[in-house]
Parts: sequence; C-alpha cells; structure tokens
Amino acid sequence: MDEFTLRCFLAVVETGSFTKAAHKVKRTQSAITQQMNSLEKSFGKKFFDRGKQIRLTQEGEIFLTYANKIVALHLEVLDHFKHPELEGEIRFGLPEDFAVMFLSDVLTDFSRLHPRILLNVECDLTLNLFERFKKGAFDMVLVKMSRPEDFPNGVEVWSEPLEWVGKKEYTSSLDKNISVPLVLSPQPCVYRANALHSLQNAGIGWRMVFISPSYAGIIAAVNAGMGITTLPRTMIPDTLDIIHEVFLPSLPDIHVSLLKQTDKNECLNSLEDFLLKKIGP
Repeated sequence: MDEFTLRCFLAVVETGSFTKAAHKVKRTQSAITQQMNSLEKSFGKKFFDRGKQIRLTQEGEIFLTYANKIVALHLEVLDHFKHPELEGEIRFGLPEDFAVMFLSDVLTDFSRLHPRILLNVECDLTLNLFERFKKGAFDMVLVKMSRPEDFPNGVEVWSEPLEWVGKKEYTSSLDKNISVPLVLSPQPCVYRANALHSLQNAGIGWRMVFISPSYAGIIAAVNAGMGITTLPRTMIPDTLDIIHEVFLPSLPDIHVSLLKQTDKNECLNSLEDFLLKKIGP
C-alpha cells in the first residue's frame, strides 16, 4: 500500500469516478481500476459500490479516514526532511471555476507540504487576473490563455477543447432560427468571448438569459434548463451533457498557462513545480 495508491483512492472518492480520478492523477482509467481492485483484494474488503457514480461502502468510509491520515503524515515527513528551508509568502490568483473543480485539494496539499509558506489565494476572471498580475498584484497566476511572449517566466500547462454544454432534455428544442439562450459569466470572461465570437461568425442569434461570475451559479442555471453554456471538457459536471447540435459552431481550445513574476524565488518555483506535477499534462 504505497502513497500513490492512497492518492488514487482519494481521487476516486473525491471525483466519484474512475475516469475523472485517472485524469486527476495522470494515469489511465484502466490503471486506476486495476489499482483499486488490487487495494480491495489486499485487504479482502469491498471499498466501493460501483454504480453510475462510485460510492464508498461502510468499510470504504473507515479506510478513507486512515488514508487521509497516512497521506497527511507522508506530506509532513517530506516537509520536515526534504524542504525545511522554504519560508515566505505567495500571492496566487486563479479563476474561481478552477478552484472549485480541482485546485482546492492541490493547494491544501501544498500548504501541508510547506507549512512555512503563507499562501494567499484570490479568485477572479482570467482577464482581470492578467491585468492585475501585470501591475504586480500577484506573484503567480493561473490563467485561461496562451502564455504571452512578454512574460518569460510563464509556461503553458495544458490545452483542451471548449464545449457547448446543457441538459439534453432541454436542449433538444434548440433551433438555429431562434436565438440561442446563453448562461455565461460577465465580461471580461474568456469562455464568454469565445462563445459570442463563434456565434456571431456563424451568423447565429443569441440572447443572454443568465449572467453569474460564479461557476456554481452557472451550473445551477444550466441544470435548471435556463440555457446553455460553454465549458472545458474537464470542467463539465456529471449532471450536464455536451451538446452536439449541428448548427452550433465549433469552439476554440482553451489554453491554460501559469505565469510568475520571477524565477529567482524558491517559494514560487516550488509552487510551480508542485502545480505542474499535479495538474500538468
């Protein structure tokens, strides 16, 4: 029972899916399934009820408590013996949807690994983050854009397709002759700009039915059938579907980049390495 197996177990618990857990830990879905099967076999216990959504059994709930303690202790040992010299403060900015979907546990792990680094995190829209970063308000930002050439300390983290997303039972009535109902964030938002630009280029009418800067608010409105939105594939919750209506235009890929003010700060370099290992390709 190595530390990676425990991380796989925790990823399955958090995401409720072997496929999403595989993406989280950068392994294939079959590898995660095999890992969890081996874990259950080694204890002679069933930890998961494998249905449409993976759920913990009573034995799995008990094991979860121990897994969290062991992983936390592992990080504490690493900090004590491997990284005792890192101490400082980092002002880190990122989009709210990233924080909601997969960065909260990553940042928690980093704080456990480096308890002497004060991590100040703030969420905002990408273009706002970028402008504030240029003015020195952040030491590091994670943004939905290709790395600008005038920031030599930036690195592209990953790229993925942007999709039209909605509820199938509500989107079956979409008609190219009727304005498309949109649920989007306010300006300046990268998803919003891509959606409106693609619709306008295709000559398709649209109307804004719901605007919210919150990822949770966007998802709630789309779940309620108010309209459709645009999301990267990894950000699409299980309650929503990718829309494949022929008349909807294709959307550009989303490029996610990590920008930092300097490469001379060991605390920043440590956070960058940690994030790239956790969420990079």
